[in-house]
Amino acid sequence: MNDQKKVWFITGASSGFGRAYAEHALEQGHSVVVAARTASKLAEIVKLNPERVLAVTMDVNDAGQVQNAVKETLNRFGRVDVLINNAGYGIVGALEETPESELRAQMETNFFGAVAVTRAFLPIMREQRSGAIVNVSSLGGQLSFVGFSAYSASKFALEGMSEALAQEVQPFGIKVLIVEPGAFRTDFAGSALKHMPVMEAYKEIVGGTRSFAHGMNNTQEGDPRKAAQAVEQALNDASTPLRLQLGADAASSIRTHAENLLAELAKWEAVALDTKFS
Repeated sequence: MNDQKKVWFITGASSGFGRAYAEHALEQGHSVVVAARTASKLAEIVKLNPERVLAVTMDVNDAGQVQNAVKETLNRFGRVDVLINNAGYGIVGALEETPESELRAQMETNFFGAVAVTRAFLPIMREQRSGAIVNVSSLGGQLSFVGFSAYSASKFALEGMSEALAQEVQPFGIKVLIVEPGAFRTDFAGSALKHMPVMEAYKEIVGGTRSFAHGMNNTQEGDPRKAAQAVEQALNDASTPLRLQLGADAASSIRTHAENLLAELAKWEAVALDTKFS
């Protein structure tokens, strides 16, 4: 990546992080393809610069719509330089409170949806011998909390895939960046967060998480526009990181989690090593 003008493709672009990425890219002079399940919600972004914005209707779980979006992108701009897999949502509820259908739907959108869009654009980036894939994870992609088992499972899967993908596509000049935001002022805690029915057994155990999720809406410290700026800064760096934590809460929580992991490894290392054939 460098400072020349690029073509960005952003999923889940109608609000929150997606919209912030689009607005930032336009301010930097890039062209932008904004994708959402309801194209009418993208009208305000198109008005910002009709010549450099293409809005496409695309559900990441609809293979036909994904392929059509790729075709429209190439027909309009001829290439794609930055793919931002931002579409997704969250679930709050204990594992036992979360029906299998909800667990599968969570994985379909947050993981398989991102995989499908990535696979659709990889041949183009390979042919270009350049590009960047930004997979929006979460601090919940590195650790989990009571009530976030389904959401974290989807983000852990996304990060595991991304870590291998980064090594697979590096020879083609393609970068992979995993973004791990903390609490940012987006719609995540509002319309993008589904609350599962409460079971009496878990009412108190998950209650704190439910209250936190409800209470943080529109009070989060993180500014999505600054997040977008940080993402482009990382992409333009000669040593783009594999993971980029965003927000003091993400940096602090992930650091503590890593330290605890190393401490536990040290405590049990002798047991780990004493498992070979004698």
